[in-house]
Amino acid sequence: MTGPILTRREGGILEVTIDRPKANAIDLKTSRVMGEIFRNFRDDPKLRVAIITGAGEKFFCPGWDLKAAAEGDPVDGDYGVGGFGGMQELRDLNKPIIAAVNGICCGGGLEIALSTDIILAAEHATFALPEIRSGTLADAASIKLPKRIPYHIAMDMLLTGRWLEVVEASRWGFVNEILPASRLMERAWELARLLESGPPLVYAAIKEVVREAEGRDFQTTMNKITRRQFRTVDTLYSSEDQLEGARAFAEKRDPAWKGR
Repeated sequence: MTGPILTRREGGILEVTIDRPKANAIDLKTSRVMGEIFRNFRDDPKLRVAIITGAGEKFFCPGWDLKAAAEGDPVDGDYGVGGFGGMQELRDLNKPIIAAVNGICCGGGLEIALSTDIILAAEHATFALPEIRSGTLADAASIKLPKRIPYHIAMDMLLTGRWLEVVEASRWGFVNEILPASRLMERAWELARLLESGPPLVYAAIKEVVREAEGRDFQTTMNKITRRQFRTVDTLYSSEDQLEGARAFAEKRDPAWKGR
């Protein structure tokens, strides 16, 4: 695909690149394109894992395109099927997603990264929520960030808009690995291939349980698991892959996952 979003597909891996010079900012049209891409990723049984990154070496994504807003894009407009950036409000997105943060990651760009499962970052990456300085709300980040990192650090970012270098971001736990820029995408693909080889039905169950558990107490969530009230857990427990995992362990061989 050409245009604001580039895609590359190899086996069960989908690479998604935000490519909107100069800064990879996202307007309404781009967000809707991203929603279609991630919906197709979700619904394609042959795709197992996605990588999202930004074009160039300076910007991952600064979030909302303020120039487009100045020209009439409403901040509460139609972002598309998955909400802003195509994934953070996309229902049942039960496949692993890796963010390869190749530079500035702020505002809605940081919210996109927080919507993924693993965040890899280049050594020069920086992070911030500068919405406070323009008199607006970092809405998704206000919900997600205090659940991802210590409350007081999250509130510091939200209330002051200050920038974090990648080492500090890693120290507070929302970056998994720091890499030389030249190694970032290589490492992202290494990790994606590892995940591609894993059990897709288990991944789906993990993501649904983790997502639903955020708003529930421990025992309520455990009861839903044991009663097979999560769709993905019920599918897993009735699957060929569940039997294959046990047989492969007993036979001391690698399992052949079929996703069914």
